[in-house]
Amino acid sequence: MTDATAEWVPTGIDEEVPSAARVYDYLLGGGHNFSADRVLAEELVKVMPARDMARMNRQYLDRAVRFLVSQGITQFLDLGSGIPTAGNVHEVAQRLKPGARVVYVDNEAVAVAHSQMILRDNPDAAAIAADMREPESVLGHEQVRRLIDFTEPVGLLMVAATQFIADADDPWTMTRRYQTALAPGSHLALSAFTWDNDPDAMRAAIDVYANSRDPLHPRTRDQIRRLFGDWPLIEPGLVYTPEWRPEREADSSEAPRSNLYAGVAVKN
Repeated sequence: MTDATAEWVPTGIDEEVPSAARVYDYLLGGGHNFSADRVLAEELVKVMPARDMARMNRQYLDRAVRFLVSQGITQFLDLGSGIPTAGNVHEVAQRLKPGARVVYVDNEAVAVAHSQMILRDNPDAAAIAADMREPESVLGHEQVRRLIDFTEPVGLLMVAATQFIADADDPWTMTRRYQTALAPGSHLALSAFTWDNDPDAMRAAIDVYANSRDPLHPRTRDQIRRLFGDWPLIEPGLVYTPEWRPEREADSSEAPRSNLYAGVAVKN
């Protein structure tokens, strides 16, 4: 292990157990993953267009952050943020609005270690090790309190994260707790795996992820819509990732390969 590698591999990591964050990193072409993650990702590619799904989801995140900045949002809480790759939230937001503040939240040690490494000279961004299923711990964290002003609108991001939360952990109540803490004018950008487009592929994906630390829980459109609570969705509503405000009309043609719904809602 090189010194550079040691910076993003915390002590005690079990490299034999794949994680969703590292699998996603691999699918996006990142280098912060282990052999077990790559093996799982390649198994996933056999049952669904996982690389395309990852790319389209990442493009949705970029468009959503740019939209939120255009709406006056200058602070972001990114739950289940994963491993930063090119076009991170802080890069997009701070390029458009210098001084924009971002807190990344993840419970995957490599994701947090790498995020902290790249953010160590950025006073307006931080990464914390916390479980998004525990809103009080996240909302009360010292770094969150340092960077996020809850009296002003916040961009709450839950992008490709809730599908790793079981129904038993009630992601709907969890999301409402975060929403309750936010000021009017705040926005929620969310994407999530769905059964609706290709249920057979999703069943196969569930089997693949069963061998990871992050079992997969895809949901129907109605179940995903409930995650937004009573916040109204901004046009075009809840759609497949490439259909959310595409920059080129041709991008929407990829919708059948997305397998993730995406939307942005606002707190009035």
